[in-house]
Amino acid sequence: MEVILNKRYEMEIVFEGETHTLCNVLRSILMEDEKVKAAAYSIDHPIVGEPQLYIRAGSPKKSLRAAAETLRDRCDEFRGLIESL
Repeated sequence: MEVILNKRYEMEIVFEGETHTLCNVLRSILMEDEKVKAAAYSIDHPIVGEPQLYIRAGSPKKSLRAAAETLRDRCDEFRGLIESL
């Protein structure tokens, strides 16, 4: 993960070695946050491109941290459901 833009209300991050899967779920969770004004990602080239996540929020770093925690909690919940089968 490399932060390429880190301003007060904007952040852009490159996720090396990741795909649509991580970025799309982070974008989705970020957009659930009322403090997030925009969250989007792009991959310049489908084969060799690295995903770039853009966040515009009151505090992009805090919003990203909260989204990561939410994602972890949801994965733990899903794991528990699968293990109970």
